[in-house]
Amino acid sequence: MESLWARGYARLGTLLDRRECEAIRSLYAQPELFRSKIDMARYRFGRGEYQYFSYPLPARIDELRRELYGQLLGTAKEWTAALSRQQEYPDELSSFLEQCKSAGQSRPTPLLLHYQAGDFNCLHQDLYGEIFFPFQVVVCLSRPDEEFTGGELLLVEQQPRAQSVGHSIRLEQGEAVVITTRYRPVKGSRGYYRTNFRHGVSPLLSGERYTLGIIFHDAN
Repeated sequence: MESLWARGYARLGTLLDRRECEAIRSLYAQPELFRSKIDMARYRFGRGEYQYFSYPLPARIDELRRELYGQLLGTAKEWTAALSRQQEYPDELSSFLEQCKSAGQSRPTPLLLHYQAGDFNCLHQDLYGEIFFPFQVVVCLSRPDEEFTGGELLLVEQQPRAQSVGHSIRLEQGEAVVITTRYRPVKGSRGYYRTNFRHGVSPLLSGERYTLGIIFHDAN
């Protein structure tokens, strides 16, 4: 995960095949699977919409969430130590979610996002309470150039006493990227300091795009 340390994100390769992508994005039309639907324009978050899943999560998404938590756990612990944060991350996702629940965070946060031509997502952070996991995963469920154009994932790093640095990340169908939820540790002359991150999506130029977002902490 050297890229996470250096840039605040890391490509994970293809996690879902075309059939799995199409099966997951078809869930968007089943409102009984979701706890809430957000119109981004209404809240000035951008333009487009997304839905948060209810518990129990669909089996494949639940499986991905647990597996990815395990893969990212070691780096999460290293970042916490580097920044001297008072937060423990148990070996199992279920135990971490119990921590969230004890802090009043019990609502699931994995979500599906739907963008059409002209839609975009403003820069933001997905923080829903005191307890948070330092990483989240974004999976593209649509085929770039064939089903949509534009709509790149944007990641902006705010550096102390310096200009911000931006990254534009294009994802293929089924490809995933892990990004920092809030900040990354940077080694300085006096130890580590934090640089703050926000992420968003550039305007979709044509077509429509579905995205799966896997957030590991729950919401209050």
